[in-house]
Amino acid sequence: NRMFKAEESCVVSDSTITSKFGDRPPSTYSMKIQSISQLQTLLSGNDGYKSRTFSSGKYNWRLVIYPKGNEKDNGTGFISMYVEFDSTSVATSTVLAYITFFIYNKKENKYYTIKDVEGKQFNALRPVWGFLQVLPLDTFNDPKNGYVFDGDQCEFGVDVMVPLTNWEVVSFSQKPSNTKVLKLFPKGHSTTYCKSLSIYLYLADGETIKAGEIIYIRGELQILDPFGSRHLAGKINYNCYNPSQGFAWIITPKAQVEKAYLDKEGSLKVEIEFEVVSTTKYSA
Repeated sequence: NRMFKAEESCVVSDSTITSKFGDRPPSTYSMKIQSISQLQTLLSGNDGYKSRTFSSGKYNWRLVIYPKGNEKDNGTGFISMYVEFDSTSVATSTVLAYITFFIYNKKENKYYTIKDVEGKQFNALRPVWGFLQVLPLDTFNDPKNGYVFDGDQCEFGVDVMVPLTNWEVVSFSQKPSNTKVLKLFPKGHSTTYCKSLSIYLYLADGETIKAGEIIYIRGELQILDPFGSRHLAGKINYNCYNPSQGFAWIITPKAQVEKAYLDKEGSLKVEIEFEVVSTTKYSA
């Protein structure tokens, strides 16, 4: 932990600021100070106390407390609280975050919270945002009010909510984004289907599906009639989540297929038509 020199806070509209008492503790970061009077003695009105780094939304942050008020930001006579974004740890130019500050009140067994309902943009040029006047020092320092308790202790906290850290976009088309292959098993895929003709739809070798991803496929398979139009058709409704498992079309009896659908050269012609295939793009 280090002392922190004052930086000017962003200008906010009072109409978007809300404060209240609540039961819920901070979910991102909490900092308990064992002796607030000693910390106030160590710091001047131009210095803040900076917490260790914590993570939220894949980014690094610090909670900054001015226990005597931030004099350079018109915070004299108040507790001033800020959050600092570590812009050096990521390549992202700007991060949107919703910030809520907490001060614990042991007398009420509740948390005084203050926030701006509007999200704030953090970047290398503006890494710090917060409130210069959170609580009057007269109110905070008086043990009768419950913010300083058990001798000289107090607790601060912050919630840093970064929206849309995980997302996916699902689209549907008739053209598969992955390469598919048909595999024909003329003697059946297993001893259970040894008297059947088995046709499987697989992802091609080398094609992969990431953990948790599912490809939805709907279409039609046809064995073409080489001598007429009595094609043998089967519907495909298949959810693919494992490249090693395919959609199976089991045709019984095999002898009937061989008799009716083999051409003069002994070949079997199979077609597949995709009606809908899903494609998913998602965050890393």
